[in-house]
Amino acid sequence: MHLADLCDVGESVTDPARYYHNNLVGSLNLLKGMLEQGIRSIVFSSSCAIYGVPGTLPIPETQAKVPITPYGVSKLVVEHMLRDFSVAYGIGYVCLRYFNAAGADPDGEIGESHQPETHVIPLAIEAALGERSEFEIFGTDYPTPDGTAVRDFVHVSDLAAAHVSALRYLSGGGRSAALNLGTGRGHSVKQIVAAVERLSGRAVLVKEGSRRTGDASTLVADAAQAFRVLGWTPNYTTLDDIVATAWNWHRKQLLG
Repeated sequence: MHLADLCDVGESVTDPARYYHNNLVGSLNLLKGMLEQGIRSIVFSSSCAIYGVPGTLPIPETQAKVPITPYGVSKLVVEHMLRDFSVAYGIGYVCLRYFNAAGADPDGEIGESHQPETHVIPLAIEAALGERSEFEIFGTDYPTPDGTAVRDFVHVSDLAAAHVSALRYLSGGGRSAALNLGTGRGHSVKQIVAAVERLSGRAVLVKEGSRRTGDASTLVADAAQAFRVLGWTPNYTTLDDIVATAWNWHRKQLLG
């Protein structure tokens, strides 16, 4: 399984050299190493960022792929590498195109912590816990119901299950595939804030800022193909269920 890429979309815009070197050169070295060791199957952590600004919603795997950030370009190029290595060397692959990974271990043992933190749900939770003074919304003028960006949040436990299913699929002789992983439901940044406030019983101080370069208005998955190929469906389908696991983990880290 290859999950080792740099993944901060905004940083990829300001430092593309770092992203291309890590994500592309690193992936190429991994694939060459696989060939040397006789390994002929791989599950790759790809991203909905390969689609750029979608023409249709929800987004199917057949959607045109026109990434608008170096991060998205790097993911798409690795998918092309895998396709070419499959043709030339017989490597089997499954590319899992995550939408927005979110949540934490339901038992509260493992959670999401980045330095610096860049993901919307942990940022809102940190503001609710007083670990940061405010939560900034980047863009309130998108063509969405409340003006903030809309994303499809998929729980990490569901992503983990998809990886196991993909390994079993390849081990059973399944053909190479690229699949979306999402719930098919979109939630806005303001809805995230409301969910954190509702579940925590705490207020989140919000600051409204301008849009960030590379952020699409709406990204929602059509994940029907993942069900057809892997038999995969998400167990966490509501925003509150996903946010609750993240809140419980973050609260445990701060308050014990």
